[in-house]
Amino acid sequence: MSTVLEVTGGTALHGTIVPQGAKNEALQVIAATLLTEEPVTIHNIPDIADVNLLIEILADLGVAVQRHDRHSCTFQAKTIDFDYLKTPEFRKKSSRLRGIVLLAGPLLARWKRAIMPSPGGDKIGRRRLDTHLLGLQQLGATFRYENFYYLLETKGLQGNYVLLDEPSVTGTANLIMAAVYAKGSTTLYHAACEPYVQQLCHMLVRMGAKISGIGSNLLTIEGVDQLGGCTHHILPDMIEIGSFIGMAAMTRGEIRIQQAGVKHLGQIPQKFRQLGIQVLIEGDDIIVPRQEHYQIQHFLDGSIPTIYDHPWPGFTPDLLSIMLVVATQARGSVLIHQKMFESRLFFVDKLLDMGARIILCDPHRAVVIGLDWEYMLRGITMSSPDIRAGVALLIAALSAEGTSMIQNVEQIDRGYESIDQRLRALGAHIRRIEV
Repeated sequence: MSTVLEVTGGTALHGTIVPQGAKNEALQVIAATLLTEEPVTIHNIPDIADVNLLIEILADLGVAVQRHDRHSCTFQAKTIDFDYLKTPEFRKKSSRLRGIVLLAGPLLARWKRAIMPSPGGDKIGRRRLDTHLLGLQQLGATFRYENFYYLLETKGLQGNYVLLDEPSVTGTANLIMAAVYAKGSTTLYHAACEPYVQQLCHMLVRMGAKISGIGSNLLTIEGVDQLGGCTHHILPDMIEIGSFIGMAAMTRGEIRIQQAGVKHLGQIPQKFRQLGIQVLIEGDDIIVPRQEHYQIQHFLDGSIPTIYDHPWPGFTPDLLSIMLVVATQARGSVLIHQKMFESRLFFVDKLLDMGARIILCDPHRAVVIGLDWEYMLRGITMSSPDIRAGVALLIAALSAEGTSMIQNVEQIDRGYESIDQRLRALGAHIRRIEV
């Protein structure tokens, strides 16, 4: 038996919704609780599979985890059972979670050794560990590869100038967490500066770390001897916010997204407006009003626009799948260019089966010729290849005529909390069934 989402489309979504806490931030700040033996309390934790799995792994490691409610936990890492990292159970769990690599920096900094498994999670293309490993090596760590694991050790981390080969979010987070205990000063240049990384830095500063340059790609970290506990509140999930904007547009509904953390959204509202979607800001809320049609905005010279991903403050790659789906019912054409991952557009064949007009140029680029509601997409049976493509297909199904069946729903559950229940509250016809 497996669980599938049965979606009967064609119903406009209406109502108010509050976004979950940011998944990517949650993985980083939960890993950072390993840096102190004092209690760290984190609020607004998303109740999703990936985050819950990381919490479970920390508990297996020996971290005391106290659940206050679904979205708040206190972590206290007095001791760690390193033998657990060599068990088949850890290998099995870590193979399902890309964020497991975030444990390496804290473990290496505090206990001078760490194990980094090859990351699991999405099948969206190759994700190198070079940025993590070479950066940690420059801080004084050594590593070797044995039995699907990287084994890292250090006699003591030393501050250094580290020029990252790419602005990897998890790579930057790992190096920050390692550098807070390195002796002397560490400079990270070409660092990621996403809000997730900024939040991690702010949390570490409250714990006693000395970090300057937060919000830029040049970070300076002065090593300290000890960190204390703190309380931290996770930002709203910008990817979920973008997903709800797309759902409102594609179902021709009207949604208010409350407590959206508007100042942390970067280019997201602007990019949806480029597709012709009205995105209204009211305080810290986003309102997407009902629109019968939306017109893609051409470049100033009249050429067909390109929407592409780029490291922050550029447009996040996690929303390109949603932008592509939303463009299928726009008026006009747009080129979607996925630069950072080579397999994230391979769900396009499902949209073609649903009736969308898309030319897949290569693994990185697709031209979408909007239907402008000349006809509705049609419901089909499809499988979710990764978190973001899964939600993109869900958005397509919500807008389609007829019933769709979405398999491999576990991928969606990795990043979206109780998505079926929350969409039903907005009027969607969606349910989980066992087949």
